[in-house]
Amino acid sequence: MVNICPVCGLPKDICVCGEIHKEQQKIRIRLETRKFRKAMTLIEGLDGKEIDLGRLAQKMKSYCACGGTAKNGQIM
Repeated sequence: MVNICPVCGLPKDICVCGEIHKEQQKIRIRLETRKFRKAMTLIEGLDGKEIDLGRLAQKMKSYCACGGTAKNGQIM
């Protein structure tokens, strides 16, 4: 018996739900000015269900050699 995807109804072998979801996701990167003219980069639009935002923020902090955090579905 073939396993069927509950979302699209296609067999799991040819299911395209994951690819469609990634294509529909819109990630926004914007620069905000905070107190004392400090610039802060905000990354919004990441799906918190599929991606561990805390772990991604940690990797980005070590790569960029800067501080940051993940709050309310955003990486700051």
